[in-house]
Amino acid sequence: MFVVVFGLIVGVIIATIVRGAKQYRRNNESPVLTVECRIISRRMQVTHHHHTHAGDNTGMHWNSSTDYFVTFEVESGDRLEFYVPGQEYGMLAEGDCGKLTFQGTRYLGFVRHRPGTGLEK
Repeated sequence: MFVVVFGLIVGVIIATIVRGAKQYRRNNESPVLTVECRIISRRMQVTHHHHTHAGDNTGMHWNSSTDYFVTFEVESGDRLEFYVPGQEYGMLAEGDCGKLTFQGTRYLGFVRHRPGTGLEK
């Protein structure tokens, strides 16, 4: 039984690594695109982790991590959601218009149009 469970765990880990490597390669092979867009929504995904240390009598330890996502709507009406770094997430607001640069599923940046330029929607 132990061998079967161990094999399943190793299989899942290997599959995850292979899937990540394939996505990384696809992103690298994709062209870098810059498109006009508008920010439709922003969201955070908070993941909580808890664990105990062997021999640690202080109990359970908690920590969390937050991932940030922004949804952009391009001129054709299509919507694209990207993971963005936390610092950039804080600088982006729903309704902002500008140019989104991306490569495959990889977010590369967003340049906001200045108000009054006639480029905002």
